[in-house]
Amino acid sequence: MPKMNGEKKEKKAEKRKKLKQHVAQKEELEPETEPVKKKKKKQKQNLQATKEEEDLIAEEEQELTPEEKRKLERKLKKERKKKEKQLMREAGISIKKAAPQKPSGSERALAYLTSWSENPGEWKFQKARQTWLLLHMYDKEKVPDKYFTILLDYLQGLQGGARDKTVEKAEAFMKEFDGSDGEDPNVLEKCERVRQVLQLLS
Repeated sequence: MPKMNGEKKEKKAEKRKKLKQHVAQKEELEPETEPVKKKKKKQKQNLQATKEEEDLIAEEEQELTPEEKRKLERKLKKERKKKEKQLMREAGISIKKAAPQKPSGSERALAYLTSWSENPGEWKFQKARQTWLLLHMYDKEKVPDKYFTILLDYLQGLQGGARDKTVEKAEAFMKEFDGSDGEDPNVLEKCERVRQVLQLLS
């Protein structure tokens, strides 16, 4: 038994020696192989650099399509805006976006009326616009004369309950006018418009 233990110890010692030698050899070889690896890396990098340069030259030689030009321009514009914003932030200038103003009800209604007269093919009925026009058609400030003549043409096609209500309101305005003094110029203008509407719809 003692011989076997001794043999085992010797084998283990030999293995350790071999391992140490192997590790030492590796350490000695690594400095020699490193420059080779570095050389290969440098060569690869140089090749990549030359390939990239060739690609850039090839891209410059080829003309960009209009779509690619637009994309490039958009990208550059975005980058410029981003830089401007950053500079403004650094300078302490606050950036406020002006909210786009929505057109008023009168502008929308008058545009609706203009569309009806000029582009009947593209025009679409909008109840809200018609209601606004019927409510304010006697007011010269809200519906100027040039639009009122168009509105009279529009009223010829008025049908149903809207037509009946418009006639009722016009008659009520006329009764109100008959009972008041007829000297105020605004009232006279309003009365003239009411008469025109009544003549048209009655």
